[in-house]
This record gives sequence, C-alpha cells and structure tokens, in this order.
Amino acid sequence: MSVTLDLPAWNPKMHQFLPRFAGAVAVLAACASLQGATISRQHAEAFERKVGQINAGRSPATPLRTPVSEDEINSWFAYRAQSSLPEGITNPKVTMIGSGRVSGQATVDLDAVGKRRSSGGWLDPWALLAGRLPIGVTGTLQAKDGKGQFSLESATLGGVPMPKFMLQELLSLYSRSPERPRGMSLDDPFPLPANIRQIEVGRGEAVVVQ
Repeated sequence: MSVTLDLPAWNPKMHQFLPRFAGAVAVLAACASLQGATISRQHAEAFERKVGQINAGRSPATPLRTPVSEDEINSWFAYRAQSSLPEGITNPKVTMIGSGRVSGQATVDLDAVGKRRSSGGWLDPWALLAGRLPIGVTGTLQAKDGKGQFSLESATLGGVPMPKFMLQELLSLYSRSPERPRGMSLDDPFPLPANIRQIEVGRGEAVVVQ
C-alpha cells in the first residue's frame, strides 16, 4: 500500500511521484506472497533513480518507457520508506500479477484507526478492532490517457473478508488533505502525475510510459 494518492503524512521532500505511486500500492495493496523475491539496497537505489528519471519528464518526440520491478518497489519499502509512510501503516509489500492486476499487503495499526475513526457507538465496527493486523486488497489498475482507476476485486483484514465500506473509510482517513477534506473515493479515477500517459502492469514488473 497502493499506487496516485495525495497523502499529507508523507515527507514533502520525497520525489513527487513516490507518495503517489508507492502510496497507492501501500494503501490499495493486496494480500501477496513474496516467495522468491530479492530485496536489496541496490534495488531500492535503482527504484529511486528511476523515479528521478520519471520526474524529469519525457521527450515530446519519443515516448519514455521506464520499467519498475516488483523487487525494486519492495526493496524501497524495506530500506527507504520507513520515515515516509503514513502513520499507522507499516510493512507494505506488492506483487504484480499481470494484465493490470496487482496484489500486496500492509500492516495497519487498528488502535490508531479506531481512535481517529470510531463514533463511540457499540455498532461501530472500528470500535471493536484493536492491535496490528495485515490488510490486503486485490484489484486491477487501469492507467492510460493520463488517468488511472483502481477496480477492487477483494479485501481482507487479518485474513478475514473485509467489507468495501470499511476499506473506503480507511482510504478516506489516510488520503485527506486541505484540498480533499473527505479523502479519496475508492471508485474515482485520478490523474497520473509527472506527465505519465499510462502504466502497463505485467507479471513482476510495471512499465511507466510518458
């Protein structure tokens, strides 16, 4: 978790693309198996270099295609993201399944979420949650013509199916900003940053096209 989110808790000194692309992956992440993954500082550094290349823009005459691997993103999460992630979100991971489908996982501090979100009523599900649990989301990212949209397939909390309305509340909580006081809607399309025209999600790799 997710992927296109303006998260105010992110360090403003980070590259503009990182909080949007990586944040979306962290928050809109899915339950993932990382068996066989190669996590390294070298991969994390490669990801940052590629982000710099993406932020530099593109040639008007020749489209720029920048491949970003699953290992590079997960390495950046492991070695570089700790001070930049929104409060209450830890251990984000991602798997690129292919054909636009993504999956991943993040650990959420439900005590913090409950305090910020709970209405105090005994029927409020957030009032019943506590501790740290893995949250997972599976879905398809469609990103073309300068716009992106995430189509949810399933969500889990601690391995148990999670209702969409709870995922939406969590997304709203972490995507609030002065410009967007209610946060983002899970179903709304969003503009792609840095003159990105499309993102092609394949198996284990995404290609950013500018």
